[in-house]
Amino acid sequence: MIQSEGGRGGPGPAGAERPSPHPRPAATAHPSPRLRPAGGPAAPGNDRPQPVPASAADPVRPAAGHAPPSAGRPASFQEMWRDLRPLGRNADSGGYRRYAWTGADTDCRAWFEEQAAARGLAYEVDRNGNQWAWLGDPTAGDAVVTGSHLDSVPDGGAFDGPLGVVSSFAALDVLRARGATFAKPLALVNFGDEEGARFGLACVGSRLTAGQLTAEQAHRLTDGDGITLPRAMEAAGHDPDAIGADPERLSRIGAFVELHVEQGRALDLSGDRVGIASAIWPHGRWRFDFRGEANHAGTTRLVDRRDPMLSYAETVLAARREAELAGAVATFGKISVEPNGVNAIPSLVRGWLDSRAEDQAALDTVVGGIERAARAYATAHGIDLDVVRESFTPVVEFDHALRDELARILGKDTDLTVPVLGTGAGHDAGILSGHIPTAMLFVRNPTGVSHSPAEFAAEDDCVAGVHALADVLEGLACT
Repeated sequence: MIQSEGGRGGPGPAGAERPSPHPRPAATAHPSPRLRPAGGPAAPGNDRPQPVPASAADPVRPAAGHAPPSAGRPASFQEMWRDLRPLGRNADSGGYRRYAWTGADTDCRAWFEEQAAARGLAYEVDRNGNQWAWLGDPTAGDAVVTGSHLDSVPDGGAFDGPLGVVSSFAALDVLRARGATFAKPLALVNFGDEEGARFGLACVGSRLTAGQLTAEQAHRLTDGDGITLPRAMEAAGHDPDAIGADPERLSRIGAFVELHVEQGRALDLSGDRVGIASAIWPHGRWRFDFRGEANHAGTTRLVDRRDPMLSYAETVLAARREAELAGAVATFGKISVEPNGVNAIPSLVRGWLDSRAEDQAALDTVVGGIERAARAYATAHGIDLDVVRESFTPVVEFDHALRDELARILGKDTDLTVPVLGTGAGHDAGILSGHIPTAMLFVRNPTGVSHSPAEFAAEDDCVAGVHALADVLEGLACT
């Protein structure tokens, strides 16, 4: 099976790989996706991570040498996965630290370029640092594009992003083996800085391309060491003065299909290998500032305290209750405390809320309920409270016509219907959806775990995803 290795010091022997908790049939040349209705949302990802220091990542360095693809043929899916999986992997955690414009990112980008060259594709890097591999004339218009990203969250898993990129090359190989004739240009893409782990903003490459992030805003982004995005890009050999909206490129794309590991267990629960995304849930981030009074932890009577930690703790519990009532999710995943001393009552507790729901009304209900509870607790404890919405993304409905076309293609010559899933995680496809028709395919994740070294997908499910993507690309781009 293909998976992220959890041990130290690099990939372990095949026998050490962790099996799926549910037995799977042995991989076949073209395993069936078993398409049928499935429900339930995928677990949300972290779309606006906080900046990490550059020191937490590899320093920028020349791309490491990689083993060339097998002579006379492109690397297989398994060979590509084998060559990619050590890049940016931390030996201590077993997770990946592929942060934008670092040495690990440089190595991943070199790997992408090598795969393009092995297949005779025209390679280019756009003004925003996104990598493209073209089959056909990029200027012809109505191109079909597939791909994802290669960067990771801190100590993330092997599949989130890379599965879509590896599958795009593998799907092209499948189509060539079928003798498919392309009627439209085809492009494979690696969008830069999708996770936002280093500079604190997700989907930087696609946001810049779509004009959702201006060059001026991008130039103000900094990592945890105070290094600006332009400085990091320049150190990695890219011209930061060129970044900005790229409407001409977008105008040449007729459809973008992103394959991604499911970040939840809906497909596993339904027994399907592959599904189609319906929409990305509305989601946002809110900062709660609880201000009290610093004092001595050992000499201040309980009745005399203005301890903001109490109000914060009660608000965390309220978030769980409100989310459960609305069928949504809400998480306080980050906290900052001042003065942050073991023997000091805090003067300030700052917590960040991430909440997501299937629709806007449910999200408003959850966040509104959490804020009301927080204010009640703050008043009861003599605490001042400020609530600031730091980011928000409305619901993203993927193009219905394209989604229906994917369902038709994958359901062709079968009486099975395609499982359609909502997701709480953000993706480049969601960013681009306001400008071009976009769609997503999900591959089964038997544990539902994502953004973790335990992220997992079985090899037969990954191969089923490759063939589903090949079928979709053939239906969209070939005669």
